[in-house]
Amino acid sequence: MALIENTRVGFDYNILETLEAGMELFGYEVKSLRAGQGSLKGARVVARGGEAYLVGASIPPWQIANAPKSYDAERTRRLLLSKKEIARISSAEGENGLTIVPIKVYNSRRRLKLAIAIVRGKKKADKRQTIRKREEKRRIERTLKTKK
Repeated sequence: MALIENTRVGFDYNILETLEAGMELFGYEVKSLRAGQGSLKGARVVARGGEAYLVGASIPPWQIANAPKSYDAERTRRLLLSKKEIARISSAEGENGLTIVPIKVYNSRRRLKLAIAIVRGKKKADKRQTIRKREEKRRIERTLKTKK
């Protein structure tokens, strides 16, 4: 079950490969994510200096009054990945047309995990085709529902 999701990923990108990463968070950020607060819209993953970071994700503090005054909801967060996975991310980042984006934040036992994907952007025609397929599926479901 996803706590927060980036719903536009499947529409805007073709997913080539997915990875699972841990995140370095403060306690009040963990509570906030477990409450379903936060947004991955516009976020991406970058690899710098042998480490991977989540950039552009917004996670508000759980209780604003108890958060430090200097807290930045959109701060850069370090991701916990193996060296092999970081090497894969940095090589994909260097390839032309590939991007690394977060898909969702979810619970894995007691830990919070981030699903990230190596993606290639869709062209406008591909997006139209996705819409067409979705509409066709809805139409078929509607007709089957009315016939029962």
